[in-house]
Amino acid sequence: MLLSIIWDQDPILFSLGSLSVRWYGLLYALGFFIGISIIGKTFKRDGAPESWLDKVFIYIVLAVIVGSRLGHVFFYDWAYYKENLWEIPMVWHGGLASHGGALAMVLTCWLLSKYMTKQNIWWLGDRLFIGSSLVAGMIRIGNLMNSEIYGTPTNLPWGFVFVRGREQFCGSVTNFIECPAPTVCCPQAEWLPCHPTQLYEAGAYFLLFILLMWLYWKKDAGKYNGLLSGIGFTGVFVARQLIEILKNDQSAFEANMTFNMGQWLSLPFVILGVYLIVRALRKGKVEYVLPHEEPKKK
Repeated sequence: MLLSIIWDQDPILFSLGSLSVRWYGLLYALGFFIGISIIGKTFKRDGAPESWLDKVFIYIVLAVIVGSRLGHVFFYDWAYYKENLWEIPMVWHGGLASHGGALAMVLTCWLLSKYMTKQNIWWLGDRLFIGSSLVAGMIRIGNLMNSEIYGTPTNLPWGFVFVRGREQFCGSVTNFIECPAPTVCCPQAEWLPCHPTQLYEAGAYFLLFILLMWLYWKKDAGKYNGLLSGIGFTGVFVARQLIEILKNDQSAFEANMTFNMGQWLSLPFVILGVYLIVRALRKGKVEYVLPHEEPKKK
């Protein structure tokens, strides 16, 4: 076997009777709570009403979960779900797509901006993206713990053998066969290590998070309407475009596609991101006028 890391992590952190707590769910929730606390600090710095934060948290979390689920259903597995419609709400069975979550987040930002903040959509979007980039990285660590969404075989020393993965690879890095579980094509000792693309994406998103934090807190980038959102969209989805090259197909229909579904879905977000960056830099700083928090009635 090539030099590699044997990855046999149990996706379940612990169980209490019939209740199981999974690493993925814990990291997903932890990312949201840390992300919303960071967004809260930006609200405080900008003088936004505290009451906005609770609404943002509730609506964005619900929107991202529902959007991610519907994204998976319609973008990746509609052939199955159209025959099993009752399974669509069963998010605990797995199946979330980040592009659907991103689309739902933009739509929710627009609604909250129209009916709550009364500001341009990208005032809220810019602040949300700071926390969202951290959440995206945490989710990819969750994918690692689930041994899912990994890449093709590699001879690099940090390749992972995903013992619990849904497929294994036998042969050589340049000439391999894919064996979907539970099919066994070769002994485990001969399984090929694969690119840990979950870690590649997580690393890219964490670096983006650091960049957005620096731009907001040190360079006052929150006053450039749409700049942080533009950098966020561009950073996340350019990284996604590139890393998808190394990934396994997520659905059978992608086998004959020159660009897979993830790459096609990323393209509009990259275009939107570049547009927002150019637009923000051309317009310059914007001074937002936010409403004061009304005193609470005793």
